Amino acid sequence: MNNLERSIKIALTDCLGVNPRETVLIITDDQMIETAGLFYKHAQGYALEVALACMPPRQNNGQEPPPAIAQIMLKSDVIFMITSKSLSHTQARRRASARGARIASMPGATRDMVVRTLCADHQAIKRTGEKLSRIVSRASQVRITTKAGTDLRFSIKGRQAHPDHGIIHSRGGFTNLPAGEVYTAPVEGSANGLLVIDGSIADLWPLQRPIKIAISNGSAAGVEKSRQAEELWRIISAHGRKGLNVAEFGIGINPRAKITGNVLEDEKVLGTIHIAFGDNSGFGGRVKVPSHQDGIVKDPDVWLDGKQLMKNGKLMI
Repeated sequence: MNNLERSIKIALTDCLGVNPRETVLIITDDQMIETAGLFYKHAQGYALEVALACMPPRQNNGQEPPPAIAQIMLKSDVIFMITSKSLSHTQARRRASARGARIASMPGATRDMVVRTLCADHQAIKRTGEKLSRIVSRASQVRITTKAGTDLRFSIKGRQAHPDHGIIHSRGGFTNLPAGEVYTAPVEGSANGLLVIDGSIADLWPLQRPIKIAISNGSAAGVEKSRQAEELWRIISAHGRKGLNVAEFGIGINPRAKITGNVLEDEKVLGTIHIAFGDNSGFGGRVKVPSHQDGIVKDPDVWLDGKQLMKNGKLMI
């Protein structure tokens, strides 16, 4: 068994717990059919039935799949969403989860990413994630600063933090693969300050320079003038005020992940945090919009209620 086969086996058995009585659905699009085909081929040795559903690429993260695919999702035990744009924050995914499907979202996953990250120690990631999520869930106020210029504050009072460790064997479980983050929804309207994205952001790679975003009353209020910053503003403002919502605060905890320009992996990198704009209705927030845009921040200092959680990217737990 080569490294690719071993990584796919880990995803099927260790992460999603596929068994021979179950049906597996692999959703893909024209841009991701090669990676999806690898999973389709190998999954046949572990499941009762395996189906591959291909669609045209979505225009943005969070856009719904075609109705026919949404219907198939409701009848599947396990779903791998290997697409160019994320389906994580869609009604189709939420309804399938509510029906009991175990789902792994893998937008933009490449062969190299699968080999590099899926052989991580998911049990160790789970232990770190569960401990960190308990700490974050108890906090009320967050402050993030970086040497690049980020100085952002917001409330998470009453919001539950969620560990994404990749191990989902229970009905309705949902994860990203690669996994390795803890995330929560900031209280709407509470974020203020400056966010400097210096790692990566979806659809804008490589970053030519850090992107500076002014945050006011929970929303992006403007960007420093540059070609990439203006393109980001076009993407998130296309959905109105809801698309500008400060939707997510996440902390990367996967030691095998590295910044490559693919946010699926980048947001899992140990030593980073990420802030997303747009939809957060699927994890405790109140904003529902067909857009979710993550920006990665490197080497942050993070305080929870005045106590330092991260120093220059290093977790203090």
